[in-house]
Amino acid sequence: MTTRSASTPSPSSTTASPGAAPVATPAQGAAPRRFGGLGPVGLVLSGGISVQFGAALAVTLMPRAGALGVVTLRLFAAAVVLLLVCRPRLRGHSRTDWGTVIVFGVTMAAMNGLFYQAADRIPLGAAVTLEVLGPLALSVLASRRAVNAVWAALALAGVFLLGGGGFTDLDPVGVAFALGAGAMWATYIVFSARTGRRFPQADGLAMAMAVAALVFLPLGIAESGGKLLDPTTVALGSAVAVLSSVLPYTLELLALRRMPASTFAVLMSLEPALAAAAGFLILGQSLSLTQSLAIALVIAASMGAVRTQVGRGKAKPELELPPA
Repeated sequence: MTTRSASTPSPSSTTASPGAAPVATPAQGAAPRRFGGLGPVGLVLSGGISVQFGAALAVTLMPRAGALGVVTLRLFAAAVVLLLVCRPRLRGHSRTDWGTVIVFGVTMAAMNGLFYQAADRIPLGAAVTLEVLGPLALSVLASRRAVNAVWAALALAGVFLLGGGGFTDLDPVGVAFALGAGAMWATYIVFSARTGRRFPQADGLAMAMAVAALVFLPLGIAESGGKLLDPTTVALGSAVAVLSSVLPYTLELLALRRMPASTFAVLMSLEPALAAAAGFLILGQSLSLTQSLAIALVIAASMGAVRTQVGRGKAKPELELPPA
């Protein structure tokens, strides 16, 4: 995922200061200048397309294995692939390193579980639109500029439109799951950046994926049981794992080593549009004009909020969160 550095980052570069939002700075020697800014952007967009079309495929698999079963197959297959490819070194890591990996893994398990529960109940485009509020909130909280109130209001207007003025058109349980997944997505961004700084290549990701698979395995067995051993189900679940976990997480962690987390969040703001396209092309889920406008508002709000943060970050290397 990330290129191996010839030198080891200093402790100050791998530990976020108290009250500061960690920003993924390139490891020393990790990102050759020839990649410029286009390389990371292409990585993030490719990962976004992959994850949303993988999610659409997962929805078609849910009748066979259930939402929890699909997540179990996705995480387990992704963990096996990453562990075999990366062969991460288990020794020589500090307690903080292991703590970061464990929290990252638990976060991925929770994010996937909550999102697939949401996608099982509401359209894919709506689920991702609500989910993206997590990164948006992270962006707004990381900046104290008044203009972010405008972006927050724009996002809330989009959510209001998406819910038909009260979410009467959407399953409220699905909405709650999607919002929970958004909170986990914001946490994922933070710990993906930290993991990328602490471990070479995809070692940290491979170990975190194994943690996520182990955490979720009992839930998948409880819901799906022997269905998880059906050859067709395993094959489809493995395809979902490659599209929704192996490729996007690898590309995103690589991108986070080459760009600030704030810029990464701008690009991730496009996820609702990609999800709506995947839902339409694969699942036949069409959106009304009002729902399409709602998604556009949330995307605009997310991009605006993070771009404001990026501009502020040019003058200040770290983006501070207000004290809890």
